[in-house]
Amino acid sequence: MNRLLRSLVLPFATALALAATAPAHAAGTTWKDWNSGLKDAAAANKPVLVDVYTDWCTWCKRMDADVYTKPEVKQYIAEHFVTVKLNAEYTTQAKYEGKAYTSRTLAERFRVNGYPTTIFLKSDGTHIANVPGYIPADRFLLLLRYIGEGYIDKGVTYDEFVKRESSGEN
Repeated sequence: MNRLLRSLVLPFATALALAATAPAHAAGTTWKDWNSGLKDAAAANKPVLVDVYTDWCTWCKRMDADVYTKPEVKQYIAEHFVTVKLNAEYTTQAKYEGKAYTSRTLAERFRVNGYPTTIFLKSDGTHIANVPGYIPADRFLLLLRYIGEGYIDKGVTYDEFVKRESSGEN
């Protein structure tokens, strides 16, 4: 193998191997299935963070590796949310609003069309918001605080919240 080809192939092969061995779910975060997560959220009176993913999604694996593993993100989630993993391609049975779904049809019901997507629900299962795509840890923590501390329920827009946070107002 010539030197140029080796310099191009080796880093790609290494990255591919690392991606293939990446954990399916973030370490240190307690992920529940849909049904038990919603039940636990109601009992604990905590909102639900649903990580909608697929097995083949590179950005989903990056969220697991780069965002959900950050100590400040893990701690905030553990204190303020019940966490659910939902594979949008599985046929695992789930119930929502008295109806039976599979994981796939539930993702469709929430109009998830890209991965990862983070769905936020109130403790009673009422839909709050879908947030599509990979979100860096610092911005994700702001989003968690916005939902977890009830700013969304107080009529504060996310942009207003971010502006307040960046200016030091509270």
